[in-house]
Amino acid sequence: MVKQNVMVTEEMAITAAAAAAGKVANSSPTHFSFPPPRGTVNFANFKKILTQLELNGSSGRINAWVDSMKASSPTQTRSSSLLVSPVGASHDDEEYDNWMKQHPSALEMFDEITAASNGKQIVMFLDYDGTLSPIVDDPDRAFMSENMRSAVREVARRFPTAIVSGRCRDKVSSFVQLAELYYAGSHGMDIEGPAKQPKHIKAKAKAVLFQPASEFLPMIDAVYKALVTKTESTPGARVENNKFCASVHYRCVDEKKWGALAEQVRSVLEDYPKLRLTQGRKVLEIRPTIKWDKGKALEFLLESLGFADCNDVLPIYIGDDRTDEDAFKVLRDRGQGIGILVSKFPKETSASYSLREPAEVMDFLHRLVDWKCRPSLKERARSV
Repeated sequence: MVKQNVMVTEEMAITAAAAAAGKVANSSPTHFSFPPPRGTVNFANFKKILTQLELNGSSGRINAWVDSMKASSPTQTRSSSLLVSPVGASHDDEEYDNWMKQHPSALEMFDEITAASNGKQIVMFLDYDGTLSPIVDDPDRAFMSENMRSAVREVARRFPTAIVSGRCRDKVSSFVQLAELYYAGSHGMDIEGPAKQPKHIKAKAKAVLFQPASEFLPMIDAVYKALVTKTESTPGARVENNKFCASVHYRCVDEKKWGALAEQVRSVLEDYPKLRLTQGRKVLEIRPTIKWDKGKALEFLLESLGFADCNDVLPIYIGDDRTDEDAFKVLRDRGQGIGILVSKFPKETSASYSLREPAEVMDFLHRLVDWKCRPSLKERARSV
């Protein structure tokens, strides 16, 4: 059965969160235009609303969390006037076509992307789950195919390449199994470079081992253990220790149980004011409150590679998750670089282009390698 496609905007989620908080004492209603304006996402507003809910008691907070959990699940078949606007899965659908005009296929626009790299060094940044591997029910079985591994290997031979994931660095490294890459685990809070620098790395590039949240390790470990115990009564819930963050997967949890699960997470989190809650694709993540994310990791890696404040670099970031928006926003604000969202569903994003699934990501990587190996005009002239 084909799942109904939906478009979820940040403003819709904020509106739903604000509505959920309407019963909270001394809180004034927040009004937003509907339908919301199209364009790039302003996640700061969403965070501000959720912060207000945090301060107004657990009832509004849990309702807001559940509404946000629903809003971050683009394949939801159920809809609410506050949360979602149904969109058909067909390419003929007007809403989908409008979205594709704003975020065209990176495969169809490949020549435009490579033209932007003229005279510049491409640096590749790749998310893992949902980008290099399919999204699966068991996070421990999110294996990438050998063909995808080969594609990433060939890309890394020609361009500096980093994997930026919410997974702990050791786990994502064990999945990818390529020693020549940079790995940024725990949403960039655990970064390590390759033992041997590839030939295309700048001479002034620095050896990399960076862990800005090391002091939180004992706290995250304690929260992980508490979450495992607390969520045992929720069928399908899965808690993962990603070293610098703890992840609660609810992909296999009945939607009717999401409220109970959110309450369980809240009851643990309230004892740790130095930790915060963020969300990904059907996962709740508990992270340190430090100002660090995938966007900061991208900037750090560019600096480590010797490309700080350089005009001769073109970062390309490919990801599918809400947490990848931090990196897309950095590229947009820099006015330098290309963000590519992996999604079959229209949704608000700061990315410029789109790909539908990991198979298209692999096709894009193959084309990038083929383009790089193509003889230049000067080389063709010399060979005549």
